[in-house]
Amino acid sequence: MKDALDAQRSHWQKTFIQKPEMFGSQPSQPARASAELFAREGVNRILELGGGQGRDTLYFAGAGFRIQMLDYSDSAVEAVTEKARQLDLSESVTALCHDIRAPLPFDDESFDACYSHMLYCMALTTSELEFLSAEVRRVLRPQGLHIYTVRHTGDPDYGTGIHRGEDMYENNGFIVHFFSPEKVGRLAKGYKILGVDELEEGKLPRKLFVVTLRKE
Repeated sequence: MKDALDAQRSHWQKTFIQKPEMFGSQPSQPARASAELFAREGVNRILELGGGQGRDTLYFAGAGFRIQMLDYSDSAVEAVTEKARQLDLSESVTALCHDIRAPLPFDDESFDACYSHMLYCMALTTSELEFLSAEVRRVLRPQGLHIYTVRHTGDPDYGTGIHRGEDMYENNGFIVHFFSPEKVGRLAKGYKILGVDELEEGKLPRKLFVVTLRKE
């Protein structure tokens, strides 16, 4: 199983190169909603995990936030950096290549909020996700917000394709980790759960949880 999970990095790298606008240029609905919450909360500096091709990254920057984006694809980081330059947003966007299974390369309490769209449902084991959640908590300021989206076990693809351990299934070369409400609770250690909302996205449609947490 570990080899299959590790191979996802090169698969995403190849996909981003072949499909430079795979997810389109418009921001996701969770990003738009998160930006409204961030504005009400007085958020300034945001950490985005798994920013991909940058549609949400650039939206946050354009809305006036300073954003640090991480992705483990070199091509994605290079593309977002160039898009930010073209949009005159370079002062608001920093993109860095990083594997989030390793410690986050930031000091404690460096960010007001952390955001990720579909990063938590990538090919990551539960223990790796627990480590990541603890790292996010470390780099958030007191009372900082942590918002993430994941596909859940009510999704049409759950239980189909190649089983890759735990609640992970591979379809069309992509491994997805599907979440139950219990898993959301397990990963909320050290946080207060502000909301677990349901959302549909895309053509299947994909069925998501939007999880909103506050650091305790």
